[in-house]
Amino acid sequence: MSRIILINLLRFVVLVSLQVFLLKNITLYDLATPYTYILFILLLPFEIPNVLLFALSFILGLTLDAFYDTPGLHSAACTLLAFVRILFINITVQKDGFDNEPEPTLSVMGFRWFFAYVLILTLIHHFFLFNLEVFRLSEIQYTLGRFALSSVFTVFLIVISGLLFFRKKER
Repeated sequence: MSRIILINLLRFVVLVSLQVFLLKNITLYDLATPYTYILFILLLPFEIPNVLLFALSFILGLTLDAFYDTPGLHSAACTLLAFVRILFINITVQKDGFDNEPEPTLSVMGFRWFFAYVLILTLIHHFFLFNLEVFRLSEIQYTLGRFALSSVFTVFLIVISGLLFFRKKER
């Protein structure tokens, strides 16, 4: 159990540092910004209690809000992401199917499920994040463009990182 805590703590620090010190400064034509920090929420174990999931998601969002100077924007988006994650996992994963499989990784769940999981949750997170950021209908085209391109960029980076750390599942 302490190994899982240590791995997730390290994952938190690495993803927040990567987001704040590297990816914050990477934008493609002021339209696409990758937000790979959501990988922390996506890779949390299946059996994590919902209260802890919401708390960790809020803390992750609050940490990013501190670095991005966005009061509550990332916190709200991460908390919504935690809620949607619970719904997605309850709908798609059989309850008795993850006794031996503690986390929703590419090597455990397979490419098709992992890609759908990352895509759907990233789209929801980014749609909420960008619409909450702008909060004006007059800039809907620009917001939708940022949402679409940032989602593609983020999903691409998350899938690439999943493939880099892919371990063949032993049966």
